Amino acid sequence: MAAHAHKTREKHDHTAGANSRQLTIALALTGTFLVAEIIGGLYFNSLALLSDAAHMFTDAAALAIALVAIKVGQRAADDKRTFGYRRFEILAAAFNAVLLFVVAGYVFYEGIKRIFAPEPVGSIGMLAVASIGLVVNLIAMRVLAAGKDKSLNIKGAYLEVWADMLGSLGVIVAAIVITLTDWRWVDPIVAIGIGLWVLPRTWILLRDTTHILLEGAPRGMVLGEVRGAISAIDGVDSVHDLHVWVSGADQSSCTVHVVLTAGAEPEAVRVAVAALLEQRFDIHHCTVQTETEPCGDADDGHR
Repeated sequence: MAAHAHKTREKHDHTAGANSRQLTIALALTGTFLVAEIIGGLYFNSLALLSDAAHMFTDAAALAIALVAIKVGQRAADDKRTFGYRRFEILAAAFNAVLLFVVAGYVFYEGIKRIFAPEPVGSIGMLAVASIGLVVNLIAMRVLAAGKDKSLNIKGAYLEVWADMLGSLGVIVAAIVITLTDWRWVDPIVAIGIGLWVLPRTWILLRDTTHILLEGAPRGMVLGEVRGAISAIDGVDSVHDLHVWVSGADQSSCTVHVVLTAGAEPEAVRVAVAALLEQRFDIHHCTVQTETEPCGDADDGHR
């Protein structure tokens, strides 16, 4: 078991290193363009550009926080935080989601004002800035794509860059329409549209991070199936006090009390339960307590 834990730790360190490189490249791209887009949005008086810049800012913030989260998450467990610091990544992802909601609120407010009182917009400059932004977003998405299914922070950053890419497309279309028709109200409409596009994805990110912070079971896992599989092992009479949760985006943990049948070998049953959890449910961190009769926790409703 100790050798297995060592391999798991090496895997996490390798994944963190890869994620760190991806985030650093993406941060350099988005951070560099962010300044240009803010200047362009102010100079050309485009709310759509500023809306896209706001999302670009949250991208840069997400990437920077994610880098810090990876470094902090690699710190070993200590006497104060016995599970280590991996959950800091989840806190960072939740903060990014909340930040996006705040930005969307501002864009909606300002956009509604401009719909009823359209302001002059420099559509040609707006088009040029948005086109550069599209290229930057496409490159950043390519960099982040490989790690988006392994880390909530990478996933959050990828979703934000994805939204920015669509935002850049929207700004390009708006700039062309304004240039051809002088319909200045198109600018705030596109800005609001960008906000509406990103909100559902932001909600998913916030939902997933909240689920982890509340120590919910891994998504897709049915606790009844886990309980039933353990109960079917030879030597197991009953199961109670079963808990499965996620401490990080990719690290499931489990604790369970197993009541043995008469004559069952405790160590053999414990090894069998641990092997089942690992092979069938992909749970590599578990604590199995074997008992000859149910303890007081058997009455806690987790039979």
